[in-house]
Amino acid sequence: MSNRREFLGGLVSAAGVAAGQTPASRVLGANDRVRFGLIGAGARGMEDLGFALRCTNVEAVAVADVYTGRFEAARKLAPNVKTYRDFRQLLDDKSIDAVLIVTPQHQHCLNFVPAIQAGKDVYQEKTMAFTPAHARRMKHAFQGSGRVVQIGMQMNSGPGLQKVRELATKENLGSITALQAFHFRNSAYGGWRRTPPQDCDAEHVDWAAFQGEAKTCPFDPQRYMNWRFYWDYSGGNVFENMVHQVGFWYGALGWNIPESVTMTGADYLAPQMHVPDTMSVTMQQPEKVLFTWNSMFGNAYFGEGYDLLFGNAGTLIHDQGDSVALLPQRRRGAQGAAGAPASAPPIGGTSCKDYSTQHFQNFFDCVRSRKEPVCPFDLGYRVAAACQMAIASYRQQRPVRWDPETEDII
Repeated sequence: MSNRREFLGGLVSAAGVAAGQTPASRVLGANDRVRFGLIGAGARGMEDLGFALRCTNVEAVAVADVYTGRFEAARKLAPNVKTYRDFRQLLDDKSIDAVLIVTPQHQHCLNFVPAIQAGKDVYQEKTMAFTPAHARRMKHAFQGSGRVVQIGMQMNSGPGLQKVRELATKENLGSITALQAFHFRNSAYGGWRRTPPQDCDAEHVDWAAFQGEAKTCPFDPQRYMNWRFYWDYSGGNVFENMVHQVGFWYGALGWNIPESVTMTGADYLAPQMHVPDTMSVTMQQPEKVLFTWNSMFGNAYFGEGYDLLFGNAGTLIHDQGDSVALLPQRRRGAQGAAGAPASAPPIGGTSCKDYSTQHFQNFFDCVRSRKEPVCPFDLGYRVAAACQMAIASYRQQRPVRWDPETEDII
């Protein structure tokens, strides 16, 4: 059934483009105000709305969510917004230039494709696509559309990305063969656990719209509020945070989809979750680099991002505070030739820096200029494929490979 949906969706998209029926946003000048709508007004949606409203010369016009209980919080940030339970009504507003899609991961494609077909530029929260089939549908809609798409991997808007590009050279690192990345959080259920409000019921939630193409289940407020716990709607911490670290390095170094991926792990501390809380991912990159990512919710030693790029002439380190350090080839803690101690950032010693406002400003600037943003669709596609491969490996308990011809996992 999913293949048939994908095929029919592609026909509709292709027919619209071929017939010239895809609407275009109004033409904006360099100083024009960007009018935007928000699709998905949960916790992250409210954060993104706040970040977007800090940008220059923008206006929040409308908010859509399947749960009417979200609208009060949205109006506190943007008192004049229109509210819709059906996001398609938001897309019908031709005065809206762009949309921010901040829905659960299984919904991304279902919101993105109609938004592109409606002529809207899109800020798409990560992970861009839930499955390879969704990614292909999104790609088919995006290609030739002329739309600006920014993927919500905000670390790429920080100065660390350019520092890594400048320092990760053959002269500094020699031959690079390994990258180790860590995301450690000492927080039960990843800090995601939510208590459903009293009005989170079948009357106030469009349950069918929320489920989308996922398997049909009776209404369950736990499934709705804690959707990150369930494979039907979530890729767990791979889709929540591995995506940021993979996106940073793929963006900095131009890496491609892994040739193969293996993921192992388990859920040791959170019995209500279906997704793992402790995991290890190994990606064999076509660039002849072994990329590993380790994460857990039962210890905070490395903090939420500590990455080491290893070459035979040096080591490059990037931490959650967006610090970048280049160390000549030597053992950790060993003194350099001049007797100076190694200057690696302290493990777990900094707080995460959030570049969300800068990331949104880059998006809105590109809506006006029609330039490519810092996290374009192609980067989001490659990173989503890597994350999808990890989940497929974990759930199938085997290594998986990427088929570039079919753009699918085998």
